[in-house]
Amino acid sequence: MSEPIRVLHILQRMEAGGSQTLLMNLYRNINRNKVQFDFLVEYKEKYFYDDEVTQLGGKIYYTSVRQDFNILKFTRQLRKILQEGHYTIIHVHAYTIGYFVLKVAKECGVKVRIVHSHSNSMIRDWRSFPKWILQKLYPIYATDFFASSEDAGNYIFKHNNFIVLKNGIDTTRFQPNLTMRKKVRSEMNLENDFVIGHVGRFNAAKNHNFLLDVFANVVKIDPNAKLLLVGSGELEKKIKEKVYSLKLENNILFLGNRKNMEDIYQAMDVFVLPSIFEGLGIVGIEAQACGVPTLCSEKVPDEANVSPLFYKMSLSKDPIRWAKKLIEISKDKYAHKNVKKYIKNSGFDIKESTEFLENFYINKAKENREERQ
Repeated sequence: MSEPIRVLHILQRMEAGGSQTLLMNLYRNINRNKVQFDFLVEYKEKYFYDDEVTQLGGKIYYTSVRQDFNILKFTRQLRKILQEGHYTIIHVHAYTIGYFVLKVAKECGVKVRIVHSHSNSMIRDWRSFPKWILQKLYPIYATDFFASSEDAGNYIFKHNNFIVLKNGIDTTRFQPNLTMRKKVRSEMNLENDFVIGHVGRFNAAKNHNFLLDVFANVVKIDPNAKLLLVGSGELEKKIKEKVYSLKLENNILFLGNRKNMEDIYQAMDVFVLPSIFEGLGIVGIEAQACGVPTLCSEKVPDEANVSPLFYKMSLSKDPIRWAKKLIEISKDKYAHKNVKKYIKNSGFDIKESTEFLENFYINKAKENREERQ
């Protein structure tokens, strides 16, 4: 049997984020006898998915470029990795270093250089100006262009044709489970509570400040309301401080990063994603798949609307309106019913996404071999 095609993915770190979740869903389902994933990350520390990557046969190359900002050191390290690994395909998910990665890859003779857009905007202030410049440079040395949604593709690749790769989910894992719902709510002492859920990294884009304002209004209506916050990140301490200032510490559970999200969703009566910007919002799709009514901001791309359980509301509406809407949609007639057919009909089954990407890599590798002959 011939060796599998090894694809080198470039991203910040293997944390529990949206792009990492997509990659791991693909990695678990791809035929690893044909295609194997390796990862180059921007930090030296281990993160959420690292152990699983190595268990599946992948390599992780750790760098310190985001900590020491030494681009020369990073490019030397990258050049060595590309040459020793004999990579013919790289798949880049990191905007800030993408330009440098793709330039070095081209110089090293890597024929297939894929760039992937997972976002449809960015926080705009004076500190973000260098990142904005690097985003503009990101696609220059690419050969192929992927995006998580039309919005995400148009944001980065305005003048290039791009492929929307659906952020598929495992519909055998993410589906309503009333037995698990009862079990999880019992274990977390939530049996008689109105439970709102949110999954997202604690950063500015996820808009936790606004979410807390919304939830404070929910509690005024229903004092037994609970908010489950799944994730971690640089703003977690500030958000916890605000929770105490609002005297909501008995109503909010910080759950950290979880690998059993298919169980955690079951406990929720409603899911909320008030993002300031979002490349797709895969967690909203997961929540819907589990039968949870889902309220998103208008910044979440329309592709996340995969079932009758999806609702949108503008961030210009005040927190009271959001609070009342969450309570209203929790009574949706589709709540906790099987909506698997909607997910499949929208093309968000991971089997379809994996089959497409696997064939893409194999065909690109074949074209590269034929060019060399």
